[in-house]
Amino acid sequence: MKYPIGIQSFDQIIERGYVYVDKTNLIYRLVNEGKIYFLSRPRRFGKSLLVSTLKSYFLGRKDLFNGLAISSLETEWTEHPVFHIDFNSTNFAKEVTLEQKINFMLNSWSTQYGLPSQEGKIDLGDRFVEILSGVHKITGQPAVVLIDEYDKPLLDVLDVDKNLEEYNRNILKAFYSVFKAADEHLRFVLLTGVTKFSQVSVFSGFNQPKDISLDTRYEALCGITQDEIDSCFTDAISEMAEEYSCSFEEMRAQLKRQYDGYHFSRKMTDIYNPFSLLNALDSKSLEDYWFRSGTPTYLIRLLNHFNENVNELTGKYYSPSEFIDYKADVERPLPMIFQSGYLTIKGYDMDFNTFLLDFPNNEVKNGFLTLVASSYLTPEEET
Repeated sequence: MKYPIGIQSFDQIIERGYVYVDKTNLIYRLVNEGKIYFLSRPRRFGKSLLVSTLKSYFLGRKDLFNGLAISSLETEWTEHPVFHIDFNSTNFAKEVTLEQKINFMLNSWSTQYGLPSQEGKIDLGDRFVEILSGVHKITGQPAVVLIDEYDKPLLDVLDVDKNLEEYNRNILKAFYSVFKAADEHLRFVLLTGVTKFSQVSVFSGFNQPKDISLDTRYEALCGITQDEIDSCFTDAISEMAEEYSCSFEEMRAQLKRQYDGYHFSRKMTDIYNPFSLLNALDSKSLEDYWFRSGTPTYLIRLLNHFNENVNELTGKYYSPSEFIDYKADVERPLPMIFQSGYLTIKGYDMDFNTFLLDFPNNEVKNGFLTLVASSYLTPEEET
């Protein structure tokens, strides 16, 4: 079995024969039941692969979906113009970087479709509206906009430079205003990211995206469920059990303790961290793959402000307002810790509409507590 370690392009996964956990039934439902969405998931949780899969779908690449669930659901396979925006690969710690990147994309799209460049004449959002309108007329189809890691221009400068943070926020506000102004030219919009910033105007106004981050229908859109493991990876678990000289059941239970435990709705469906799970099955070794892949610098900076014991945040019930919207308050790190994947939902109280938050699994608990104790939170000296 070939594992797509480090590969986030759907077409490459399919064409090169890597294992793919079929999420296309959920994708079909997503694109046919709504129009503008926002999805928050931790880093390395499959957001980029989801965006890539949607891109192939809206480009009408029927050949890539043969044998998948959507092949028996979709009948038209209409090709749409797709505008894929990936902020993940750029560092936005310099003032001009964000504006330069957006200008580059807008100029590239104008050239691609033979449209006049409006650079320097109108603002970024209006330029994008003009491009979407023009492309709609040229192709006869409304456009699809897929934005991966929409929040990275803000996370890169969070608690570093307030002026640059405000500068990047204002640019994003202008750019994301397109969703209201260009509504008639849009077929589908998805923004992915780690954090839901309540100050960014994309989450306010008439055409605000539907936040599906805690939606029971789409909780398994990213990540791998226990049912998916049992249907796709039994041979791999058996091989790993042989490597560890233990039974299949023991190996399965150890993988669950180490990498399972995420929940993204009150339905409480168990979701495995896909990055760690696939790395473990590929290497046949239980390691802290996700945690060792790096702690986000924005989270480290926030934790440096936090004077309480992190254990006091765990094992408690919270209302959704306390851990969903992030308001860039460095004294309240709970939303960022939750949305970054270091805490997850472990219970739901329907009477009070509150959620129990705790560490998802052994990998995250042990790694996070070690990180906090040894590197980022300086203990107070005894007097």
